[in-house]
Amino acid sequence: MSFDSGRRSSFKKMLVGGATLGTLSSYNPKEFMPADLKGNINHGVCHWCFRGYSLEDFCVEVKKIGIKGVDLIGPSGWETLKKHGLDSSMCNGAEISLTEGFGEVKYHDQLVENYTKMIPLVAEAGYKNLICFSGNRRGMDDETGLQNCLTGLKRIMPIAEKHGVMIQMELLNSKINHKDYLCDKSAFGVELCKRLDSPNFKLLFDIYHMQIDEGDLIRNITDYHQYFGHYHTAGNPGRNELGDDQEINYPAVMRAIVATGFKGYVSHEFIPKNEDKMASLAQGVQICDV
Repeated sequence: MSFDSGRRSSFKKMLVGGATLGTLSSYNPKEFMPADLKGNINHGVCHWCFRGYSLEDFCVEVKKIGIKGVDLIGPSGWETLKKHGLDSSMCNGAEISLTEGFGEVKYHDQLVENYTKMIPLVAEAGYKNLICFSGNRRGMDDETGLQNCLTGLKRIMPIAEKHGVMIQMELLNSKINHKDYLCDKSAFGVELCKRLDSPNFKLLFDIYHMQIDEGDLIRNITDYHQYFGHYHTAGNPGRNELGDDQEINYPAVMRAIVATGFKGYVSHEFIPKNEDKMASLAQGVQICDV
């Protein structure tokens, strides 16, 4: 990876991708962050990855780094986000689980009930994005899975369109982390977007997951960017920090995202290995701030 001279200076202290990050006992963001981020990337983060931080404390810390939104927060956490001026960048709370989703008809009634209740709440709170999942394949071929997802999603999209809420299905790898997951390739998700043909349905392109299941990240982002409404990061292999000890060239990927004109969120969803988790997050923000 390449960084400008100012970043190289600050990263001498952090040793990007190195073990000494974990020795930083008193993290001061001013020591590691430039005075201003470039503004080309809207940085978000997933709270669940940073175990040990209450949502309240987490909000205080991530704002110092330049984070604008927190992903995967439901209604119970929205008041805390608002208190700290942070966006609920990808709401959750309507899904059943990662494995039980729109790909199986038997879950449709429950999902429709859940999303019918949640979509207006998201809109009333002033938020825009609500996550959904395909669930597992359980022996289905792609065509059956597509048709099932289409049938279920068609029941909630008029509500999403009415309230101005974007429903986003996450692309997850089925090789390592989510065995048997149905929507595990860009091609599947893009085809679903085309068939559904709703301005309020997009894909959450998880860069880590798609590196595992399909690679060719920059080409796919460039070719299909109009179907991607949100991005997640993590280092591969391991789903840890974004330093130079993992294989994804995040600055290049971020430049490709910026080149598409994307104005949504890139949210960090890596699990820090290092003791000072906020230093790891600051590192990830710097690496991706192109």
